[in-house]
Amino acid sequence: MNPPRLIAVDIGNSSTKVGWFEETLPPATALRQPTSVHGFATAQTPPYELQAALPAEPCEWRIASVHREGTRVLTKWLDSHRPDDAVQILERCDFPITVRVEFPERVGLDRLSAAVAANLLREPDRPAIVIGAGSAITVNLVVGDGAFEGGAILPGFRMSAEALYGADLLPLAMLEPEADVPPVVGKHTEAAIRSGLFWGAVGGVREIVTRMTTQLHRPPHVFVTGGDLRPLAAQLGDEARFLPNLVLSGIAAAAGAR
Repeated sequence: MNPPRLIAVDIGNSSTKVGWFEETLPPATALRQPTSVHGFATAQTPPYELQAALPAEPCEWRIASVHREGTRVLTKWLDSHRPDDAVQILERCDFPITVRVEFPERVGLDRLSAAVAANLLREPDRPAIVIGAGSAITVNLVVGDGAFEGGAILPGFRMSAEALYGADLLPLAMLEPEADVPPVVGKHTEAAIRSGLFWGAVGGVREIVTRMTTQLHRPPHVFVTGGDLRPLAAQLGDEARFLPNLVLSGIAAAAGAR
């Protein structure tokens, strides 16, 4: 009998991604890509499209969450719709990585999961900088021995746009992930805001990556993940690799390492 499929879930503050893998325990030395990925708004009931696409046979779920209500809603749905599935809510100790920060228990599991995945992609002894996007943009350092050293957190595109919207007379000008790169000189207020959102993030991330790199003994790999950062990745140089499902792959890798 084939082992049950692994379903990895990344519950963020604004969106939830669900991806499934053909094996429950992929080899710990190989990074697997999900065969299918679906997304929906965090704390909402999983949409019918996801329900219809899920494998019919029992599966094993591994859930990494930074949103308690999103976790509650999903686990309640699983109890009623997929009672034969095995469900595990992941904790920091479930991720096979050394965490060298002052408060390890406070590090977002999405950051740790992406770092676990980066450890399977980087060359031995070569550090990696892992950039992720969600409600916030995170720039995280994984050093040559594989430890997570911390990093920097910036407001995400949506968060920054909503903060500007709080000012009198400024419109809400969202930056769509798949939209073209905005021109730096905006010809109306909304365009100027989009320019500031995008190019401000590019400048901030570049500066952080540059300063991190000066502290390292070797040039780092640069891995970029998250839908909001696809156009930004192209602005970070030829060495930057965009991997949209790095967090889900890291969850799968953590499952295989146990």
